[in-house]
Amino acid sequence: MAGLTGLEPATSGVTGQQESNTTYCFIAVLKKTIYYMDQSWTTPNKIGLTNEGKMATFDKRGPYQIRARIRKRGHGVITKTFNNMSDARAWALEVEAALNRDDYIPATAARATTVREALNRYRDEIFPRLAAGGEFEKARVQRLIEALGDLSLSALDTAHVAQYRDKQLKAGLAAQTVKHDLGLLNRVLKCCVMDWGIPLPRGIVTAQVRKPALPNGRDRRLVEDEEERLLAAAEASRSQEIGPIIVIALETGARRGEIQNMTWKHINLAAGTWHIPITKTGVPRTVPLTNRAMEILQARPHRIDGRVWSTQRRDGITQAFTRVCRRAGIENLRFHDLRHEATSRFFERGLNMMEVAAITGHKSLSMLKRYTHLRAEDLAVKLRAMRQSQSA
Repeated sequence: MAGLTGLEPATSGVTGQQESNTTYCFIAVLKKTIYYMDQSWTTPNKIGLTNEGKMATFDKRGPYQIRARIRKRGHGVITKTFNNMSDARAWALEVEAALNRDDYIPATAARATTVREALNRYRDEIFPRLAAGGEFEKARVQRLIEALGDLSLSALDTAHVAQYRDKQLKAGLAAQTVKHDLGLLNRVLKCCVMDWGIPLPRGIVTAQVRKPALPNGRDRRLVEDEEERLLAAAEASRSQEIGPIIVIALETGARRGEIQNMTWKHINLAAGTWHIPITKTGVPRTVPLTNRAMEILQARPHRIDGRVWSTQRRDGITQAFTRVCRRAGIENLRFHDLRHEATSRFFERGLNMMEVAAITGHKSLSMLKRYTHLRAEDLAVKLRAMRQSQSA
């Protein structure tokens, strides 16, 4: 006890000085530790990356965020900010692997651009070049914006597109309409990649989604005396133009909008042709005029504005045709069915596929087939006539 007691004064004398020195050293070590911890975020080897091919560095961005930065010749600087080091490390490793495989696709522009912005840009820049200024496509743009507009182009994936398809079909939209909607979105995404310099990290996602199955096309044709009844009801109509318009549709196979926009400067009565500069497919065409079509046009007065018809409303012809059908007692007949009727009649008159496609403007034989509905009884008559001519 005495020895221990004797040591107490000496020990207590040294303790004050040691405590002071110890505290000072601890603070110095702590500062150095914090410094080297900060520096470790900019040292790839500290987070498990190898020296071979290392490109990533990491910086603190405020007290809670980490910025990963990757440099590689030919790619510039690639950066992204994260809330923790593990996410930053995982992203860096993924990007470095893609860079080493030469298949890295920068997503900066795609992340900064929403589907809404891409659709609106396409509407403003591309629609003016389309038939009728893309008027028929604007409703599609609106539907797509309402469903997908808030997504960035980098976030848009096949699941979003498939959900849009299924939701629209469930809401009662026709399969053909939904297919056209997806086609428009596909063209917008291709424009982003090919014309606007916006690479898409997921690719053209619409190309990876099944299109809705289309039902069999309409095969409605005029039967028995429906044409005579239709023209008689049109003659009694208040609209003095719907009758001639019906005849032009049956004789040329032209679309409603093409007929509505007819102008005299594009009609050559001497040559018997009608040039259509703006079409649905974007390809101008020149249509031959039959004698019946020529008679209708020769009887028409020439308006001051150069138009053949006075109606300018998009639905003007449709509404007049619906009233005529009702007056004639004809059911389930649409104005567009007259295009089907005309196409079928061209074949029945002996024209081949290329000749008919040149008149109607169909770009593919598959679409032309959907518009052609030959009557079996007419084919039977034609076969019998061929057999009789061979036997004679």
